[in-house]
Amino acid sequence: MRVAIAVPLPELFDYRPPSDQDTATAARTLMPGLRVLVPFGHGQRIGLIVALANTSDHPVAKLKAVLTVLDTQALLQAQDIDFILWSARYYRAAPGEALFGALPTRLRRGKALATARAASGWRLTVAGTALNAEQLSRAPRQLHCWQCLREHPAGLSQRQLSAQLGPCTSALRALATKGLVEACQLPSQRFPPHSSAIPVAPATPDMEARPELNAEQAAAVAAVRASHGFAGFLLDGVTGSGKTEVYLRLIDTALDQGRQILVLVPEIGLTPQLEQRLRLRIPAPMVVLHSALGESEREAGWHAAASGTARVLLGTRSAIFTPLPELGLVIVDEEHDLSFKQQDGFRYSARDLAVRRAQIGQCPVVLGSATPALESLRNAELGRYQRLVLSQRAGSARDPRILITDIRGQYLDTGIGHRLHQGIEQALDAGQQVLLFLNRRGFSPVLTCHDCGWISECIRCDARLTIHRNRGELRCHHCGLIRPLPTRCPYCQGPDLRPLGQGTERVEDSLRQRYPGIPLARIDRDSTSRKGELERLLAGALNGEYRILLGTQMLAKGHHLPGITLVGILDLDHGLYGADFRATERMAQLLLQVAGRAGRAEQPGTVIVQTRHPQHPMLRALLEHGYGAFARAALDERRAAQMPPFSYQALVRADSPREDAALIFLQQVAHITRPLLSSGQELWGPAPAAMEQRAGRYRAQLLLQAPKRTALHQLLDQLIPQLRHLPRARDLRFSLDIDPQETL
Repeated sequence: MRVAIAVPLPELFDYRPPSDQDTATAARTLMPGLRVLVPFGHGQRIGLIVALANTSDHPVAKLKAVLTVLDTQALLQAQDIDFILWSARYYRAAPGEALFGALPTRLRRGKALATARAASGWRLTVAGTALNAEQLSRAPRQLHCWQCLREHPAGLSQRQLSAQLGPCTSALRALATKGLVEACQLPSQRFPPHSSAIPVAPATPDMEARPELNAEQAAAVAAVRASHGFAGFLLDGVTGSGKTEVYLRLIDTALDQGRQILVLVPEIGLTPQLEQRLRLRIPAPMVVLHSALGESEREAGWHAAASGTARVLLGTRSAIFTPLPELGLVIVDEEHDLSFKQQDGFRYSARDLAVRRAQIGQCPVVLGSATPALESLRNAELGRYQRLVLSQRAGSARDPRILITDIRGQYLDTGIGHRLHQGIEQALDAGQQVLLFLNRRGFSPVLTCHDCGWISECIRCDARLTIHRNRGELRCHHCGLIRPLPTRCPYCQGPDLRPLGQGTERVEDSLRQRYPGIPLARIDRDSTSRKGELERLLAGALNGEYRILLGTQMLAKGHHLPGITLVGILDLDHGLYGADFRATERMAQLLLQVAGRAGRAEQPGTVIVQTRHPQHPMLRALLEHGYGAFARAALDERRAAQMPPFSYQALVRADSPREDAALIFLQQVAHITRPLLSSGQELWGPAPAAMEQRAGRYRAQLLLQAPKRTALHQLLDQLIPQLRHLPRARDLRFSLDIDPQETL
């Protein structure tokens, strides 16, 4: 049998069946997907059976035997194993590490599967079943509980009810006092549905209503429903156009067909609001999976999905590998987002793997975005995806008015110009909400001495230390180095230390001084580090508790905040002249995603963009003609330069504590690569990374490019076996990134 072991090696390992099993017994009891304990090296390791085979490249007599079979049922089905192994081959990852990375932590360690358990819950009594809804019309919380339990005659757990309705204990007790509900033991399930424990806002009748689809939404739903087997769709809809409603209708269809649904979002912060909408509208067990959950929560959710108990799985990128035996629909929301690409270890793209998983599962995949990635637009041009356009905002909402403010030579009050302050004051006077965007957390990006010019720099990175005044520290946002905030210059002992530039903390202080008494919420990685804080702040923003919202890109996408009428973008100029060729694309996507938070309800929205480059051609094209015109111009530039998506890339990265080691190693790689190059293939570098030193290690990179995907992988097939045998390969770390999204 062939066994995968979680080691950084590119091969599977052959073993004989356990010594106490004859051939007939082994044939009956062994199967792919079972974990086994095997001898490996001088010790023992947990392995996963990938395939059964009667032959081996090694003499059978010399093969070691499996010590113990740990499972009686497969953890991964053949389709799951094929998908993960395909992913590992494409991204050049170790197959064992990829397979074990798809399992919950306990199972990776050889622990047993969870056993069945019963859960306590609530169900309607006979009197409750016969009740007329009008009898609870004056008690809306009790009415919502009653309606929810009416749809689930077998009952629901307290946790499931709270996940759908928010805090509801007092309402349930009131119903129990009236004899309308009763406590019960729910049927035992081996893998019970498990909520993410994210608190959600209480249900309201308005949120539960199914809005009428407009013509574009109806056409999009009809196109996906008409597909048979695998089909790829790019749902290109402006912000507020009702993409989520399209998702909900398609999920309904898949559920009616008895299928499971996988919904991927790029970041944890986008799950609470989408989870709430799904739970309000989808009468089926749902689980949420992301890295902020505890191990037991993730494992329970994984089991519920793998067993088929959960019908909808909402998760971030790693959820792409979760077994779903009856998969019938894959949805990738905000498909353009960089967060779908894993940047270390197994460097996969969850968006691209979603397409492959739908191909294997023979089901439709829908990639949705208001600002589609250029790669996705190119795939639509080539006919690989069917492009579905939602060009208008849903309901009565109108597109926001976008104004450019030239801040050259202007006085800025902690990064905010006069025109933006006027807009803030007008919105506040009208009782409206304001969102201010600055993609830089902390108080200030640098501390300097006014006497001698000393600057706070990280000793482990080519970067400045950011001031976090609330915590009294200097922090490196790249390696995590922390230093106490000094009161005197470490170089000249001068007392005149000054912050340069502003981050969200500093802008928050300034706004609180200028607008005293106005409720303000800062939403960034620092302010939401405590569990549940992000959900609390977003709930406060949604119900109007906060009049001013200030934040980083955590606020930029996916959130429906209908009270916001003004969006102010303090500084986006860094994206206009970034060194990475994708910098302008990222800038355009971020700008329009932030702008899309304005005017999502009846009130018209305004967006004020502060810039020192108001005549930049790409910025003008974006704001005057929209993302479509910008994308066409950007694709023309990429085509002329033969850059992705008109070519395919692989990036070899290396790093070492020694200053020259990584560069010398990549020079050796370049030397053995050049004779392998064929027509149209290029080799760029090696060169130091843009941030050469990071976390005490010196970094360099080498870029390979080919006009065809197959040609690139043929080149890698020849190159990779030689890398580990290079003289310096054992003295440093190196990695290969297929289809890199960041080349700095």
